[in-house]
Amino acid sequence: MLNPVLERLEADFFRGLNQIVEPLVRAGLGAPVLFPAGAIVIETLGRKTGNLSSVPLMAALVGDLVVVSTVRRHSNWLKNLAGHPEVRYWLGGREREAIAFAIGPGIEGNKRKKTIVEMPQRVSCLASALKQHSSIFGTGFAILMPREASTK
Repeated sequence: MLNPVLERLEADFFRGLNQIVEPLVRAGLGAPVLFPAGAIVIETLGRKTGNLSSVPLMAALVGDLVVVSTVRRHSNWLKNLAGHPEVRYWLGGREREAIAFAIGPGIEGNKRKKTIVEMPQRVSCLASALKQHSSIFGTGFAILMPREASTK
């Protein structure tokens, strides 16, 4: 665990970086459109505050699913997704809606209480692989399933 001064410096650094990067990514710069990996902006609802917050994240396209992760271990976005899985995100300059499935250390699961077995099959296969990676390396991921796909 980092000492409190370093944790604060890290948080301030990424907050400042995100203020510069977010508008560019939201406009479509660096999006995983031509290449399978890139950046998106995801908007989460705070699990404690109820406030909306946006964060640019690394993303990879797997068919119509989007897998997001971050290099930071002390990010709240993943816990927020677990608490409020209905999200908006920006990919290629377009706003989209999705259901998020959070995977990672300390994640109890979505409010919808979907286990990997109860997820749509294409999501559960990917979630199983990511869950193994998460348990070995301590990383967190979320799988975003487009809202229109969740009704099919």
